[in-house]
Amino acid sequence: MDINKKTAIEKRIMAVGEKLRKNNMEFYYAENASDVRGIVESLIKEGDTVTHGGSVSMAECGIRELLNSGKYNYLDRSKAATPEETLAVYRAAFSADVYISSANAITDDGVLYNVDGNSNRIAAIAFGPSSVIIIAGYNKLVHDLKEAETRVKTAAAPPNCVRLSCDTYCKEKGECVSLQKGDHQIYDGCSGDGRICCNYLISAQQRHKGRIKVILVGEELGF
Repeated sequence: MDINKKTAIEKRIMAVGEKLRKNNMEFYYAENASDVRGIVESLIKEGDTVTHGGSVSMAECGIRELLNSGKYNYLDRSKAATPEETLAVYRAAFSADVYISSANAITDDGVLYNVDGNSNRIAAIAFGPSSVIIIAGYNKLVHDLKEAETRVKTAAAPPNCVRLSCDTYCKEKGECVSLQKGDHQIYDGCSGDGRICCNYLISAQQRHKGRIKVILVGEELGF
């Protein structure tokens, strides 16, 4: 990466990090994806029960390999053989020691913005697991919630619908159908059964200081 661009990115990350701390979230900086694993490992104790959402960012940082090391009680939903077993993992996440996810967007004032279909991910971020670790590349940084909404409707939801084989307008057209309306609401979208933008979570100042830990990475990660 060009050194000038890298410097500008790092300055923005550090500024957002200070806002995250003011919102009672812990902040960690990883220069690149390969540095993330060590930070995550420092935040998990051997024997902890750990699970996660369907995070592409997490996978790009090699966190699955860490969780499969045998040092943790890893609740791996990919090993579920039936929908009932998958649901059981989702529910078990609420009593997990650690939940790992990414964020759809993080604003300049240190607010996390997440949108979900099943909503097991945003539910666990909001309540349940003792510790929540968020891994996000600098591409997830936005100025405000309006930009966060646009990011989800153009950069996050369409590729995720392709990844998950969801039959939606954005999968076919590359952006949310609601953007055709000049006065659309943040929650407007398609009416397809495969819609993944069903519930919305804004995480601002936290009552439980340090429960949410945010690792911002100086590389693009995920969608």
